[in-house]
Amino acid sequence: MSSTDTRSMEPRLSSPVDLRFKADWGQANLTRISGWLAQEIGDRSPMGSTFSIHAGRAGIDAIEALRDGKVDIALVTPAASSRLLYDGSGPAGHPAAPWLRSLGKITHRDRLVVAVDASLDAENVADLSAIADRLVIATSADDGVNAIGLAAHYGLKLAGADPKQLLRDGARFLYDERPFPLVHAFATGSANVIIQEAVMMPAWQHIADRRPVRYLEWGDAVIDGFAALGWPSAVIEKGYLPGQDRDLLTLDFADFLLLCREDLDDEVVYLATWCMVKTRLALEGQYRHIPADHTPVGYPQDPAEMQNTPVPLHESAQRAYRDLDGEGPLTDGLIWT
Repeated sequence: MSSTDTRSMEPRLSSPVDLRFKADWGQANLTRISGWLAQEIGDRSPMGSTFSIHAGRAGIDAIEALRDGKVDIALVTPAASSRLLYDGSGPAGHPAAPWLRSLGKITHRDRLVVAVDASLDAENVADLSAIADRLVIATSADDGVNAIGLAAHYGLKLAGADPKQLLRDGARFLYDERPFPLVHAFATGSANVIIQEAVMMPAWQHIADRRPVRYLEWGDAVIDGFAALGWPSAVIEKGYLPGQDRDLLTLDFADFLLLCREDLDDEVVYLATWCMVKTRLALEGQYRHIPADHTPVGYPQDPAEMQNTPVPLHESAQRAYRDLDGEGPLTDGLIWT
């Protein structure tokens, strides 16, 4: 069968579409995922269709853009944070969004880690409250949008090291929107505590180059408090991070969730989900040169796991997963393999 015949059997949109994605700042994985899907959906859309990727912060701004009709598909990370926004629960302070639906998720492995200069007298996060005047804490701001800042500050509060009290007792907070300036600040000694994610990236492998570090457990109050909100914990295995001498139980920060409104056109939802499942090798191939335990986008992507989402699937996404059950991905015309 020719490639033309094969393409004719694939789903296509019946009319042109103006499809808008909400991604990340521009250089990270959500923009790459959006570009992958824009191309694959575009290949199966009529002439006159347009596709755009709007820079974003992958947090509450994504939900607000969907609510206001500014975009059609928005990506957030970690996936667990979206449940708070759907329910209107927990520390997000955001109204419930029962109209929110998911297309699925692109899986990856990540954790929210607390590390300190080993000279500090702290074995767990709660201990930080007793040494506040010695602390320079590198994390992201809890500004109503950033999911890192939300989780870090709520975790400190649950642990008994409330950020406001830490500040009153002499601690300083060093904030940045993204992990990497803060990982660098901790590695070079500008901060002596870090609460951050993206642990698979190379910068984390250098945090102990200049002095010993210690990794802190969040403690049961934090793990249980997040679990009550539907936010799971996860383990980083001994030796994954430099100087890590034991398994570390911490907060899960995994997966990129693709969200839409419940009223997004059924054809668009079905085709977008179809492309996620059937063309996944086109995305995976961009990461397969990276070891599987350090890649910022997981491979192989498993459709059974892709549809396991904390926000309900759109009905047309459910139908696509059912229709494609047991089918393999497309293998022709891949750029990166």
